[in-house]
Amino acid sequence: MSSTIGRRGFIGLAGLAVGATALTACGGESTSSSTPAATASAGGSAAADAGTTTVWTDSNREPVLKPVAAKFKTDTGVTVKLVVKDFGKLADDFVTQVPTGKGPDASIMPHDATGRLVQNGVVSPIELGDASLFEDVAVQAFTYDGQVYGLPYSTESIAILRNTALAPDKTPDTFDAMIEAGKKVVAGGKAKYPFLLGLDAKTSDPFHLYPFQTSFGAPIFELGDKGFDASKLAMGGDKGAKFATWLADQGKAGILNLNMTQDIAKAQFFAGKAPYFITGPWNLADAKKAGIKYAVDALPKAGDQEAQAFVTVQGFVMSAKTQNSVAVNKFLVEYIGSVEVQTELYKAGLRAPANKAAYEAAKADADVASFGEVSAKGVPMPNIPAMSGVWTDWGTAQAQIIGQKAKDPAKTWQAMVDTLDAKIKKS
Repeated sequence: MSSTIGRRGFIGLAGLAVGATALTACGGESTSSSTPAATASAGGSAAADAGTTTVWTDSNREPVLKPVAAKFKTDTGVTVKLVVKDFGKLADDFVTQVPTGKGPDASIMPHDATGRLVQNGVVSPIELGDASLFEDVAVQAFTYDGQVYGLPYSTESIAILRNTALAPDKTPDTFDAMIEAGKKVVAGGKAKYPFLLGLDAKTSDPFHLYPFQTSFGAPIFELGDKGFDASKLAMGGDKGAKFATWLADQGKAGILNLNMTQDIAKAQFFAGKAPYFITGPWNLADAKKAGIKYAVDALPKAGDQEAQAFVTVQGFVMSAKTQNSVAVNKFLVEYIGSVEVQTELYKAGLRAPANKAAYEAAKADADVASFGEVSAKGVPMPNIPAMSGVWTDWGTAQAQIIGQKAKDPAKTWQAMVDTLDAKIKKS
């Protein structure tokens, strides 16, 4: 369930040429940096000419970064070579190529890969400087064992997409109240479903259901100043049992339906068949194309606590093998981290900027403001290596419970938690 795999479709970003005028402020006070003597290596790797910094990006962000790289060259004398990579393969390629000396000096990266990269010894912490310039959740997302390993540039989370023609009033604060409001719309003959959430028949969708789980006080792991603690699973016990019972009740009532896939849920909502739909900003472009009049609302709570969505963050990490650490850190923090560049990245991708000042400006867009409010109250999707073994067991238990195949939902849930605990301790 990593952001590097297909849990959602990424928005296609328009090519964007950033004017040099918009970038004059970033790195404006920097001076030319001295660089060690060059050492030859094929492919512009981290061991190449120390006056050249290689940065992996994807085709969507490259048009934004080109003029930034040019500005950095003018200001510091250091050349930034941009190499376009497949976003979905970035983490795998980074892990395999950095140790060989053929990897980049820095790379765009989803935050949930951080733990794996640290575990494999392929990333170095970055000197973020004034962390208060960035959203807290964004910095926390790239924090592993107390150290920051990435420069965040965007945040995103799920929320309620409300069809304002069917539900003109703001989404109720509780799940039950939302369902009741949706049922009234259905009873009036204006919709087919009171609410839509796409699920997988075998593995449910722990990511989209997580806000409801947290509202029962059952977060996946304990979260502290140093990040998630994989040794402390927190979704079992009485609170986890209450969430499991709730899942079973919603499945029995047909509110949660394992036959309602993400694609079907999306199509039905865009056809005007439901007033409420849980999704993320990646579906806004299609919503507009469908002509749906919508609003973005906070997620309702199913339990007695606030619903907290997982927040996914994108940023840039620095290779542990770079010979240009000073230049790389400067490029990431002072240039890509600047208000100007983060604003341009936002314009290209319509994801809330991680830089607070850039986000404040972007909040003029109601969608960005609303999703940003949900993200600010959310928690980063765990970035620890242990997550690779969690998603399947977690989702399978959910599917069994929702599909009424668990005789005792609470016992099925606790058995899953115990299994995960044993696997994590063994690993």
